[in-house]
Amino acid sequence: MPIARFFCPSPLQADCRIELPESLAHHAVRVLRLPSGTAVTLFDGRGGQYPAVLDIQGRTVLADVGPHQAVDCELRGRLTLIQGIASGDKMDWIVEKAVELGVSALIPVAAERSVLRLSGPRLEKRLAHWRAIVQSASEQCGRNRLMEILEPAPLRGGLERLSGVSLFCHPDGDADFSQALRGVEDRLNLLVGPEGGWSPEELALARRQGLQGVRFGPRVLRTETAGLAMAAAAGALLGW
Repeated sequence: MPIARFFCPSPLQADCRIELPESLAHHAVRVLRLPSGTAVTLFDGRGGQYPAVLDIQGRTVLADVGPHQAVDCELRGRLTLIQGIASGDKMDWIVEKAVELGVSALIPVAAERSVLRLSGPRLEKRLAHWRAIVQSASEQCGRNRLMEILEPAPLRGGLERLSGVSLFCHPDGDADFSQALRGVEDRLNLLVGPEGGWSPEELALARRQGLQGVRFGPRVLRTETAGLAMAAAAGALLGW
């Protein structure tokens, strides 16, 4: 049975005893039913991980933390996904799988054709939900650094945050995806529209900013497929 992994929101240090946060303790003891003396792995998102042993004392769960292990499974380059906000559970799926594929950062874009509109408390709640998915996906897949999720912005605001090569996926793109990757060194940004695609104004803005439209095969991919497929292909083709 694989050793359970847990994200600890507080900075960890080697060779100490800590009390696990209530939510983490509940998951370990009430959900996974781990007994006292169980060996686990803890990480705090700053890189590397720590072996630990649980000591359950009633409702309090302590952990004896061992030495830091410099274990990371990040891509060699920085991959950012700029995703037009999708509706329903599609964004949850995109966030989870982006973590598994090694995406460094995800920027949700409030595109003109996005069905889901977020603001105020609803936005804060959704961001917290997505970041919780990042944590659980990182626990599952072995990442010790958390994928960053930035606050949603219009496309112009999202583009202002970028550096490196930026490609936007479009069925009528003028370049093949594999060819467009030839100029990539260590930073790649992939832009994917929402269900209705990018508007003409957004496409014009992207082109004025020097972004290249790319095709990804002869088929039209759904928004929840396109970015993930390109991220997986980019990691392989670039040798990251």
